Amino acid sequence: MARRRRVEITPRRWPLAMLFSLAVLGGVILWAYAPSLPADQLVKRYTNARSTFIDIGGARAHVRDEGNPDALPIVMIHGSMGSLQMWEGWVGELKDRARLISVDLPGHGLTGAWPRDEYTVEAYTDFLEVLVDNLHLDRFALVGHSMGGAVAWSFAATRPNRVSHMVLVDSAGYPRDGGQAPLSVQLARLPVVGDVGIWFKPEILARRSLLEVYGDPNMVTPERVKRYAELQRFPGNREATLERARTQEPLDSTTIKRLGVPTLILWGAKDRWVAAADGFRFHNDIKGSKLAVFEKLGHNPMEEDPKATAAAVAAFLPETLPPLPPPAAVVAPDSGDQTVTPSVEPERD
Repeated sequence: MARRRRVEITPRRWPLAMLFSLAVLGGVILWAYAPSLPADQLVKRYTNARSTFIDIGGARAHVRDEGNPDALPIVMIHGSMGSLQMWEGWVGELKDRARLISVDLPGHGLTGAWPRDEYTVEAYTDFLEVLVDNLHLDRFALVGHSMGGAVAWSFAATRPNRVSHMVLVDSAGYPRDGGQAPLSVQLARLPVVGDVGIWFKPEILARRSLLEVYGDPNMVTPERVKRYAELQRFPGNREATLERARTQEPLDSTTIKRLGVPTLILWGAKDRWVAAADGFRFHNDIKGSKLAVFEKLGHNPMEEDPKATAAAVAAFLPETLPPLPPPAAVVAPDSGDQTVTPSVEPERD
């Protein structure tokens, strides 16, 4: 009688492999997950003797009002993912000749969430108006960096009588080549990827971003990386960043050509985020503007070389507010005898 051949059964290994993969994935998620940090801990760490908190439209805004209180008031607006600390170099250089006001925009720094739940350039323009009203500033010089530059020129375009001078530092304003949003914004707009991604540890991304921001890699110190990453973890900031990425529409750059405010444009030639070519576009579009390009600096020139960049600002701005210029005269459209009438002052929002 023939013997039956024994069939060996190969054990199924795919369940073990799947369990191992899930364990690794779970470990990575647990390692990468970074909840918000306690607000009081960050407030204690990143405020100084000049820090105050003011209710601005329901937001508890972190504001610093420094320098010479009797001199020209200068309001300084930081860019996306930034904070008022980026103006500290200018405060040190200009404090004797100007009143320097900096603020953490809603969704940034120590200000956190805004009940309005809008974090676009247009919403920040409204926020700025409430801020300066609260500080009783009828007229002032306005400085904006990157996204804050877009806030500055948008404010000056709609409220020209309130801005005596404007300084744009590596400002946003023109569409990117090809019209596509940056990859980070595209990922944030994906329904699941964006919602999950904001809870990962920001330190690695913060360091990578700062290496792109500065012309000199030595600026990327552990202390600076820690500050950028920790302020992103202030309660409400990451959710605000996600909301801004999903709701900000392209800016209307045609408005720039209608600006009549005396303007200084500062730019770092090594800017890898907003090309120096945009600085020349601002210079060409804003009549009578001045342009200063710093060859060795990147996207944050006021941090990399506060002395040289502040000197350019000091040379441009007067020490006191100049008188408000008279309204421009216009010709009445239906007048046959060329009668001149004063223009109507635009209403404030």
